Amino acid sequence: MAVVSLRGEVTELLRELIRVDTTNPPGNETRAAELLRDYLEPHGVSCELYARVPERANLVARIPGRGDGPSVLFLSHTDVVLADPAEWQADPFGGELRDGEVWGRGALDMKGQVAAEAVAIASLAREGFEPSGDLIFAATADEEVGAGFGAQWLCETHPEAVRADYCINEGSGDRIELGGNPYWVCSTAEKMSAPFRLRVHGRSGHASMPNIADNALVKAAPLIEKLGAYRAERRLIPEVVALAQAVVGEAPSSADEALSRAREVSPVLADLVEPLLSMTLSPTMATASQKRNVIPAVCDITVDCRLLPGQTPREAQEIVRGILGDDDYELEVLEAHGGTRSPLESPLWDAVESFVERVDPGARAVPICVAGFTDSHWFREAFGTVAYGFFPARVMDVEVAARLIHSADERVPVEDLELGVDWLRHAAHHLLGS
Repeated sequence: MAVVSLRGEVTELLRELIRVDTTNPPGNETRAAELLRDYLEPHGVSCELYARVPERANLVARIPGRGDGPSVLFLSHTDVVLADPAEWQADPFGGELRDGEVWGRGALDMKGQVAAEAVAIASLAREGFEPSGDLIFAATADEEVGAGFGAQWLCETHPEAVRADYCINEGSGDRIELGGNPYWVCSTAEKMSAPFRLRVHGRSGHASMPNIADNALVKAAPLIEKLGAYRAERRLIPEVVALAQAVVGEAPSSADEALSRAREVSPVLADLVEPLLSMTLSPTMATASQKRNVIPAVCDITVDCRLLPGQTPREAQEIVRGILGDDDYELEVLEAHGGTRSPLESPLWDAVESFVERVDPGARAVPICVAGFTDSHWFREAFGTVAYGFFPARVMDVEVAARLIHSADERVPVEDLELGVDWLRHAAHHLLGS
């Protein structure tokens, strides 16, 4: 690859990655891992592929450290969600460069960051960077589905390959204007995803004779309405306190005050803060009869449930049973992932702050809790890693970017790709420099 600049290098690598279709399922992430290995090794970066099954490999690359410093992990994933070409203005797997933006599935989530992390570690290696501790780059499989082929599997079966003191991952990094002042958002925590299934029982029968049956779908309807109408008690979490203190100038005394003050500052801030003040319940899927003329005896309702850090699925179940009462239903938790946090004060936070100060004098870095969750929680849980989500972006409007992720016409400005490489190199020097 002919390299004229880091911007050109990361742009071309991203275009190549997008052209490798890693839609999950089925994933086929090995092709992306091999592409990254073929790019990194000529620059002197040692690489290993780890795979639970041959077609779903994770790449782990490393610049070994001298041994007297911490270890730092650049974390990313190579799988992407489905893209329907009929909805796009460009080939979702074409990697087209158009008007200073790279178009394609994964440009934002998150092959852009994959490319930036690869270019950052490659450029450091060819410059002869000798870190005080290991600098690791992991491009993992299966983040979008989480079926046990990616970060979780690596932490459990190959901990020696990915153990790190600090981790930089996806999650945030946008530059936003609040009250006329610039802020860069860094995620230091995430909510727990704890979806559950509500199973309602009835009695089947022919749809032409509804009075002799007991329609489970009809019985489920008022329960769905109760869940949809529920608004959980608000709680104030440390990340919201720190965010409000930075933006408003003083710590709120309650969750309601935090939301009220956020609304006064900006609708954008209110949208950020509101889901971070309580658990949320969102009924999203319903399955009942598979035939038009059969009244269902069973109706399954899937509910997306997000918990604040520190809340437990057991606590959520008690709340749900209080909402629904003692009707004829069963409640089953489907999974429980996330819900972890890292300290708001750390050398990694110092790196974020010093970077923001350098590229945007007068702006401030502020913490946030991710309303969803990322692979960071596997590393916090397994190794006590201080993990933040920070990939800086200032060209594309934050609301536009939010609408493009997992949607049609996903794209990323090459200027933001270059900024991401700059940040990662800065973090490596700050944490691992002499």
